[in-house]
Order: sequence, then structure tokens, then C-alpha cells
Amino acid sequence: MRKILFTLIILSTAGIVCAQPKGGKGGGNQAQAIKEVKPGLYLVTGAGGNSSVRVTSEGIILVDGKLPAEGNYDKLMELIKSVSNQPIKYMLLTHHHQDHTGNDDKFLALGIPVIAHENLKSNLVTYAATPKPAPPSVTYSTDYTVKLGGVTVEAHHYGRAHTSGDTVVYFPDLKVVALSDELGVGTPPGSRAPLADYAGGGSLVEWPSVLDKVLKLDWDLAIPGNDDPQPRSYVQSYRDNIAKVVDRAKAAVKMGVPKDQLMASIKMDDLSFKLMLQPAALDGFYDELMKSK
Repeated sequence: MRKILFTLIILSTAGIVCAQPKGGKGGGNQAQAIKEVKPGLYLVTGAGGNSSVRVTSEGIILVDGKLPAEGNYDKLMELIKSVSNQPIKYMLLTHHHQDHTGNDDKFLALGIPVIAHENLKSNLVTYAATPKPAPPSVTYSTDYTVKLGGVTVEAHHYGRAHTSGDTVVYFPDLKVVALSDELGVGTPPGSRAPLADYAGGGSLVEWPSVLDKVLKLDWDLAIPGNDDPQPRSYVQSYRDNIAKVVDRAKAAVKMGVPKDQLMASIKMDDLSFKLMLQPAALDGFYDELMKSK
């Protein structure tokens, strides 16, 4: 029940309702499990968003740390120890929602640098979540690089999409990119609609251009915020579907379609997902469409 409440808090803050993927549930409702994605890179699913674990000869670089709970933290650490005895040396955050940042305080207490985009820190100030995640100890504006044990991991901020503080984590030696909730999957794949948290600075209009920048990197596998990793072709398709929604919405606004009729006027039956916006998100989407008109 606590995990469900956390998820509802996140969605209410964003002001968005996404169609539930058919036959699937959010990652926060699943028990944690770990699996190898590529040599030296593991994915921990469940109890919130996906966590990526990059093992090196000198320590571990962790991406995201699950929903807040002692049990979630303990299980995550147990699973990490099952694949490596190395200590966690760095932690990267992909955005401020507590299914990714819920245990920041525990990692900070261990003296682990917690790294995030500067907008993530500012988004936490107004973030309506209890408990509120602890802020990162290190912030960056555009790019940040971590080097450990001969491994390089890059953090990039390519603009507004899921939030204004999104970080794309790139593992260049493995040709893997962790996109968090900039990439939705669902069951069947593609059914999870993009969720732009307008209260957290998100943007549907800018989302396709963010994925365009991601697609310029050299990689062959993308880790989403929930569900299984996907190939480049999936990310391209997901980007194109979002662009179709945005382009159709822009055309509708130019034709004078009022805000309360906008979503009904957008053709979506040729897309894998159905986008439904609650009033706060519709306000944000319509405002940015008007500005880009």
C-alpha cells in the first residue's frame, strides 16, 4: 500500500494520467531482482525505477536508488553484493522523483557522492512527496564524467522531457544508455505513454529533441525507467510517436482548437500508447504549444 501511495503522489504532482500498460504494473509493485545487461553492468528492477549497477575493479557506480524504505535499500544493497564485493563509490540520479531518489540520505550517510543535474536539486524544493528525498551532494549543468577503475561513465542533460532535471547516463565502453523515464515501455512494449511532469519542469514539446540528441550517441541498448532494456529501433519509434502527438497538437492549436478540446482532436489510434492529460498537465502542454506557435 505504501508503494502505491508513493506512485500516486508522483502522478498527482505531475498532473498526468497515462494509460496503464496492458497486462502490466509499475516497477514499484514488483519485488527486486538483479540481472546482467552486459559484462560489468547489471540492472536491478522492482521497488521503484530501474537501478543500473556498473561494476569496476575499483568500485561500483550506481544509477538511482529505489523507493524510500529501509527494506528497499537493504535489498538493493544485498543484490549488489551478490554480483560484486566492491563498495559503491559514486551514485548518479536520473531525476527527482522518489522512486529513483528515495534512499539518497542513506547513500549520502555513507559518504558516497550523489550526482545529479542542478535542476533536480531545485525541483526537490517544491516536490510534494513525503518523505522528501535528500538533495544531491554534487550537481552539474550540462555534462559530467565519472572515471573509476578504467571505466568512464558520462552524465548528460539534453533538455526538458520527463522533468527539467533529467540525466541521461551513458556507458560508452558497453554501448549502453540509461534513459530512465525519458523512455517508456510497458506491456505490450510501447504502451507506456510519456509522462511530462510539468510541475517539475517537464515538456512534451521538447521531448523529441532530447531523444534526438540521445540517438546521436554510439549505443545499441537503452535502459528505461521501468521494464526491460530496448534496442535503438525502439527508442527511435518511441521518439517518433511522441513527435506525432506534438506535431498534431501544434497543428490543432494553429487551427484555433481550444484547450478543452485539444486532446480529443489529436489522432492517436495509430500510436502504441494513448496520452491522457489531467488539467494541470494540459495547462502546461497547451501553454508551451501556444509559445511555439
